[in-house]
Amino acid sequence: MSVEVLDGATIVSFVEDEEAFNVSICDRFAHLDTDHDGLLSYAEMLEELKSLRVFETHFGIDEKPDPAELASVYNSLFVQFDHDSNGTVDLEEFKAETKQMMLAMANGLGFLPVEMLLEEDSILKKAVEKESTAKVVA
Repeated sequence: MSVEVLDGATIVSFVEDEEAFNVSICDRFAHLDTDHDGLLSYAEMLEELKSLRVFETHFGIDEKPDPAELASVYNSLFVQFDHDSNGTVDLEEFKAETKQMMLAMANGLGFLPVEMLLEEDSILKKAVEKESTAKVVA
């Protein structure tokens, strides 16, 4: 993990760069697809859903949520990705929903830079790295 500075423009620029975004999405999807069947089951996506840290509320100190509530939240998130409701998520569904989530995050961040703790292999980290590389080249 590392602390990085980003804003909404960092995310939007990354999502709009189809090549960089698609490579990152394909890499992440392949990492999650542990049985290599080209589809993500709920079990395969569960760790990714947990990494969203939807219950982190006090600056890194997690409260213990009710297990039933937690299961309900993760199921709801999975349903958001499973556009055709067939119980699995294919690459196109994963790409489309990740794009929507990232653009919503960008909208929420706005134009003021913020510091965020990012996991090394996260898509947000890749967005920051792309922006940093572009600044060095320019």
